[in-house]
Amino acid sequence: MSESRRSFFRNATVLGAGLMSWAGSVRAQKSPSTAPPSGAQQKDLPHPHSKSARMKSSAPEPMQSPDISDLPFTLDGGTKVFRLVAEPLKRRIVPWKTLDVWGYNGSCPGPTIQITQGDRVRILVENRLPESTSMHWHGIEVPIEQDGVPFVSQRPIAPGETYTYEFTVHQEGTFFYHAHSAMQEMIGLIGMFVVHPRDAHSPRVDHDYGIVLQEWAVLPNNSVPNTANMEFNWLTFNGVAAPLTTPLLARLGSRVRLRFVNLGMDHHPIHLHGNQFVVTGTEGGRAPESTWYPSNTVLVGVAQARVVEFDAKYPGAWMIHCHLPHHMMNSMMDLLRDRQIMTSDQTESAAMSQMRTLAARAQFQHQHPSPVAPDAEKVPGFPQDAFMEMGMDELVQKPETHGLPKNWSAGMMGMMTMVRVLPDKEFEEIAALKKSGTTPASAEEHHHGS
Repeated sequence: MSESRRSFFRNATVLGAGLMSWAGSVRAQKSPSTAPPSGAQQKDLPHPHSKSARMKSSAPEPMQSPDISDLPFTLDGGTKVFRLVAEPLKRRIVPWKTLDVWGYNGSCPGPTIQITQGDRVRILVENRLPESTSMHWHGIEVPIEQDGVPFVSQRPIAPGETYTYEFTVHQEGTFFYHAHSAMQEMIGLIGMFVVHPRDAHSPRVDHDYGIVLQEWAVLPNNSVPNTANMEFNWLTFNGVAAPLTTPLLARLGSRVRLRFVNLGMDHHPIHLHGNQFVVTGTEGGRAPESTWYPSNTVLVGVAQARVVEFDAKYPGAWMIHCHLPHHMMNSMMDLLRDRQIMTSDQTESAAMSQMRTLAARAQFQHQHPSPVAPDAEKVPGFPQDAFMEMGMDELVQKPETHGLPKNWSAGMMGMMTMVRVLPDKEFEEIAALKKSGTTPASAEEHHHGS
């Protein structure tokens, strides 16, 4: 080999090593798990909820599902063991309305399962229902014998029996579990199944929330949903309707992830006020960043999951709700049990009398709704929304509602909640209330004047 050729290969090797070292340095700078320099002083460290701080952490943020608990597990070697009990139960969806539904472990929707990608799980499903059931793991790739379709992949779980499912989850994303029987799905047998990636996605989120969308057809003076109905008059987030829904808290400057799961009969266009988000995932897992685009309404179709993320840049209590107009209210016919509010010929005096009756039964103070014109009843089409508002702050107060304006609950109805973006001081104040289990003493704050 000539000297010039040897020199060429020697120089190329040196150049290649240099390029590889440079590329590794660049990758290290971009890596979300890069640690701060060892010599960094405390004063130089970023705020714990700043973008740079998020990029330096690798552990995913646990998801919170307000108004629903997590399903605990035990360990059998390297296997996480969960126990689910399918059973009839009662679910209070608003302060004055309780439904007879079916769920898991005393909850409807069922408790949230959270694991990490690569985990092996064993889930014992006990049937305390009056009929057979089974369990399907929606969106999760499992062996056919774990798929939960009666008579196809397994024998139905008879009343009183327990069936064991076991599989390893190699995916990550937002999934859900549900009975593989249509009417059982409609009476409440569903829960979220979240699989976190081994390392947090980039950009990392500081708050991660999950919401199950459900709908119910309940006739006046009844408590059992009509699962065969095609129209629905009660719509819930995580088993409750506003104003009983728990607000989602976010620290100003943080990044927020919202996960929505829908297993009903309607598609739901979920709208977030005051902020733009990007859709980062579906029931199939994380979406490529090249597909993200700004929006503030996402359509969550039947049997779908949608995951959105946004930077909480604007302080305030931002509503998030289904934008179908009839889904932004509670059933007015059922509010008065066997008496219906006929909005086509309702008078103000009759409406106030009926509302006072409801307020006395539910034990809250009802104040007059938004003002109406003196001759309003002469206008064709009146009333529309004039008598829909019912403020009941004192019935639904909890740490997450602390500091909201008086009568805030009057504008919250149906399939909705809010994202409260709070500066550090207010965020920490509510966090302390939650930690202590204290319900804020806000009788004066939230008193309804006459």
